[in-house]
Amino acid sequence: MNVQEALEKLKKAGYKYTGKRKTLLELFATEKRYMSAKEILASMKGSYPGISFDTVYRNLSLFEELNIVEVTELEGEKRFRFNCSFTHHHHHVICMECGKTKQISVCPMDWMTENVKNDDFTVTGHKFEIYGCCADCQASL
Repeated sequence: MNVQEALEKLKKAGYKYTGKRKTLLELFATEKRYMSAKEILASMKGSYPGISFDTVYRNLSLFEELNIVEVTELEGEKRFRFNCSFTHHHHHVICMECGKTKQISVCPMDWMTENVKNDDFTVTGHKFEIYGCCADCQASL
């Protein structure tokens, strides 16, 4: 996902272009990591001193609904990042220090599908994330 693709999704869904939305999308394009709503609010305060947490969270919820951002929960707090533009199924490793992510193509559901018979349960989706500490953060510890 990039800023232009996200703006097109908003437009197609009937939502207005606003400077705040564009700034928020540009933040996602620049950061390339999971960010909390608090971090996003703090980052946007410079350009929009009167911006409220409600405005940020409302836009994040809209972006999630339109699949512009993906969401995870780290340390009990929702974190957001641009939705991957990869068209193939994948998962992520996530640094717990800085929030950076890296794509992994291995999926444990492949093994489950091949090795575990469960006729009384239909899987409709799954999420698999591996948490740790990236090399840059390890070097600074």
